Amino acid sequence: MPRYTDFDFGVSRVMGYFHQDWYHDGDNAADVVARQLAASCDEEALALRRDARTLGLLPSPALKVLWYAGAEHMPNIEWLGGAAEWTRTLVRLCDARLSASEVRPCTGADAEDGAACLDAVLDEIDAARFLAPEVRTALTDCARRCTPDLAFRVLLRTMTHAPDASLSRERYRRLEAVGSALRYGEFVVDNAKYLVVRP
Repeated sequence: MPRYTDFDFGVSRVMGYFHQDWYHDGDNAADVVARQLAASCDEEALALRRDARTLGLLPSPALKVLWYAGAEHMPNIEWLGGAAEWTRTLVRLCDARLSASEVRPCTGADAEDGAACLDAVLDEIDAARFLAPEVRTALTDCARRCTPDLAFRVLLRTMTHAPDASLSRERYRRLEAVGSALRYGEFVVDNAKYLVVRP
């Protein structure tokens, strides 16, 4: 059974909300997410809640590193109460969104954590030498302490914001293989395709 969407989802999708003009989408960061959730399907709220709960297993310094690395223009995390509080805020926003209707739990690929892909995800994190060491360390912690699925999606998001990021064709094919094993839709890994160096 395929995932509910062909696009990015969960925490990594929320990171994408914080682009250069994000402040046009709401009065504050929580408002931006709440508005997006209000317009989204139940599955998106479930995916975000699951990711945020899982991400909350990381210490606040690692969370802070991942939020800043994964978002193009993340607001000052201290204004949001700190990285751990911001992550808990996402859970509360999802709970509020999901309380309005009877929601079925995730099934199929949407319920998987990618445990079988742990080694492949760790290899791709290690190979991303254009990322700062603290980002690779936080991603490794995320893969081990949260889920390989979440870590891989955040890795893809960080790649698109990293200075001097580039991918060989072979490396991109490896990313595609991991995405396929995780049963992602066609536009998840594809977001990083522009980083492939042309011969």
